[in-house]
Amino acid sequence: MRVSKAAETGSEAVGSMREGVLEQKHLLVGEDGSPNNYDLNMGQTGGGGWRTPRHRHTFDQIRYVIQGQLPYTENDVLEEGWVGYFPESVYYGPQERAEGLRTLVLQCGGASGQGYLSAAQREATNAELEKTGEFKKGKYHYTDANGDEQVMDGSQAIFERATGGELAFATPRYEDVIAMNPAAYDWLPQGDEGVWEKWLGSFTERNLRTGFLRLDAGAVYQAGQHPSIEVLFQLNGQVTSGGEKYGPETAYEFLAHEGPVPVEAIEPTEFLRVVLHTF
Repeated sequence: MRVSKAAETGSEAVGSMREGVLEQKHLLVGEDGSPNNYDLNMGQTGGGGWRTPRHRHTFDQIRYVIQGQLPYTENDVLEEGWVGYFPESVYYGPQERAEGLRTLVLQCGGASGQGYLSAAQREATNAELEKTGEFKKGKYHYTDANGDEQVMDGSQAIFERATGGELAFATPRYEDVIAMNPAAYDWLPQGDEGVWEKWLGSFTERNLRTGFLRLDAGAVYQAGQHPSIEVLFQLNGQVTSGGEKYGPETAYEFLAHEGPVPVEAIEPTEFLRVVLHTF
């Protein structure tokens, strides 16, 4: 089990590829080079908002809105408390995020197995690209070997410089972002007394899953019994695990079949839960 507390995690500004100000706290990160590499982070939009063009990625994203509304097209938003699945290869945006928006996002390798470039890898590549060009409004502007001006998507420029290969998107498994309203789902007993679950969806043949977990006071959840990495983000309440107490905005990682790892609720507690793809 790995644990990370938001209150003890420093913030950093997202790089220069996009317009605006977005501060992120990277709570948990996976293993570079793994098809299940991931980054769980909290983001808050700063003054002047945050803008992206319509774009897509070679990785998956699960987004949870902590405060505000998260736009994912010109007309569609995820409401506060909603969860969105942003599949690899599927376009979304443009985005105009308002100041003060707070979100939790888990970015991870998609079902195609192409993996995920970590924030550290991307920022290092950003710095290299800015020596030979410029990011403007999500696009990378540069001069090629023939002296001609070129423009390409910023994410594509970063991927190709970092990997040394051409960006290739897997055939999309879905046609659009999947927006989920957790309030429309019922809590179901998980099996152990006082343990409740609310699965919102299971995606792709590799079974990426997301939902919520609720513990009554005194209930014990036996974590880490899935065939892939399980990530929890504590929304409220108090729990104890491994002799330590944890409160809201704490993130937990349990590796495949690491458990059972007991997590006991001192008071009623809820978590956002994601189980990554099984490879």
